[in-house]
Amino acid sequence: MYRLLPHFTASPIQATTYLLGIALFSISFLVFLNSSISFVITDVLGQRTSVGSAVGTLGFADELVALVACPLWGIISDRVGVRHVATAGYVVIGLSLICLVQAGRVYPDLVIWRMVFSIGGAACTTMVTAVLPAMTARRDGGATQDEAPQGEQRTASAGNVNRHSLAPSVSSELTITPALYQTRSKSAPLLAKYRHRRRSIANIETGPEDKVDPPMDASRLAGFVGMFTGIGALVALGLFLPLPTMLGKNLTKATAVQSSFYIVGSISLVVSIFVFLGLRRLPGEESKTWRHLFTLPPSTNPSSSPSRTPSYLHLLRSALHLGLVDPNITLGYIGGFVARASSVGISLFIPLFVNAYFIRKGICTSTPGDAIKDSCSRAYKLASMLTGISQLVALLSAPLFGWFNARYAKRRGLSKLPLTVAAACGVVGYIAFGTLTSPDPKAEGGKGVIIAVILIGISQIGAIVCSLGILAQGIQTVDPVGMGDGVTSPVEVRPSVNGVGGAVVSEEQPVQAQAEGQTESEATPLLAVETGKIGAGYTDRTHLKGTIAGVYSLAGGAAILLLTKLGGHLFDTTSVGAPFYLMAGFNAALLVVVILIQGKTVVEVVKSGEEGQGDGHGDGGVERRDHGTGLET
Repeated sequence: MYRLLPHFTASPIQATTYLLGIALFSISFLVFLNSSISFVITDVLGQRTSVGSAVGTLGFADELVALVACPLWGIISDRVGVRHVATAGYVVIGLSLICLVQAGRVYPDLVIWRMVFSIGGAACTTMVTAVLPAMTARRDGGATQDEAPQGEQRTASAGNVNRHSLAPSVSSELTITPALYQTRSKSAPLLAKYRHRRRSIANIETGPEDKVDPPMDASRLAGFVGMFTGIGALVALGLFLPLPTMLGKNLTKATAVQSSFYIVGSISLVVSIFVFLGLRRLPGEESKTWRHLFTLPPSTNPSSSPSRTPSYLHLLRSALHLGLVDPNITLGYIGGFVARASSVGISLFIPLFVNAYFIRKGICTSTPGDAIKDSCSRAYKLASMLTGISQLVALLSAPLFGWFNARYAKRRGLSKLPLTVAAACGVVGYIAFGTLTSPDPKAEGGKGVIIAVILIGISQIGAIVCSLGILAQGIQTVDPVGMGDGVTSPVEVRPSVNGVGGAVVSEEQPVQAQAEGQTESEATPLLAVETGKIGAGYTDRTHLKGTIAGVYSLAGGAAILLLTKLGGHLFDTTSVGAPFYLMAGFNAALLVVVILIQGKTVVEVVKSGEEGQGDGHGDGGVERRDHGTGLET
């Protein structure tokens, strides 16, 4: 049975800080401001006309700033660290919320502070993506937190943690030969019968679902990130938004709204302290500080050679280039585009569709000035019900998508199946909703509205979770620095010393065929040696995780601008279902890209299987696992 919970490289405090401090509150403050900004205009500023125009202008300015701020914060986080950027983001959010209700007019006071809020919000939302790979990434030395401390400590004390045999070795395992290795691999299933007797050994046989795998764990974690962002929206709507009502018993409307902003702004400042303390010593971030804003942090890999500090433009170009050459990064960007557009489609156009229907039927009036919940409570309740059902389905589906995304991550022919399902649900759901003649499930022509919003909710959370998980897999990919510098070895062995301990075998990382300047001796192993770190000539992409997260958020911001402007225009000029057809088109484009990439992968798998049929000989195609090392042979 496959695990639902991920293995964390980060400590429990760091993981808790990420889920509660960043994933949850990054969306809470944004939802609170979007939901209450109209009350600031009407109750604090006293403006009763052109409220919709003012709200639209503020939202447009917010997204324009976010388009620039998201990639900029991502690039900066690669220098100073995600912890400092997230902390700065919450400080900016807190100060902007406090100062926003001090504005005397919409232009330019309120616009300026809304743009300042957007700068802080961009930092926090970008860090949701940037911190995720660090939660499950391997620490220095290639071992995860679950593996390294206990394994190394027991090796030092007992000296035989990872042995192949049940008895102490009488010869040095430094002289492992290919034939000897194959013999031990084939005898491993027999030895596995006696593994249960060695309870003191850390590496007791585990199945593939228990094996520490950063990309798979990142996919699992993405599901919980999606769930906590949904909970964050509920916190904003259930706790933050009603504050003026709870405070308004002995206060005026303006004072109650201002006090609620002071309280929420103070909470943001408290969260910034929580994040600053909770994300200390995050894996891979230990050496990053504000001092490195214009200088490169020292490398934590002693084998790496010093290099010239890459410019911010170089980092951005690298992240954009990966989107063109790496399928995971490509799908991550496109999935982020669709995910953010889906959020707007649900929160903006479903209520607009409902309101337009009731006005068209004459049930509600189109007189401006009154809120929809005052002028037509029935339309307000129906819009709340439909969006609530969609978000509830999304909240419940988030961990499931994370589980399925991790479940199929290592199956090359099915690795993108969850994202395919999400995109297909989006195509069907949005087309179905757009063709409805009524959003009321009790009225004629509205019988399928509940099914439509359920499919839309599944599509939204599937795009969010799968794009985050796939993007994290792309970030944790190991790339060769130069294709001609070395070859990829399918087997890497770390020998024991003087017969103490056992050889650790891995097929996860490529190694150099022959290290430069290395001399052979009797102690030189015949198989490739790997110390657990990424070998010379290879590099991962963790130094780009912030920049990649920034481009991911940039794609989402572009989707929001496109959908709000183009979708709103089509809504007024063509039909009320046009925004939903546009969203169906976005999901269809994602579906086509996923099918093309997955189809190419399937063809490669089939070809590799045909080419490898002559290499099985006595194996008969049976997959075997070395129970002492976890290697499938």
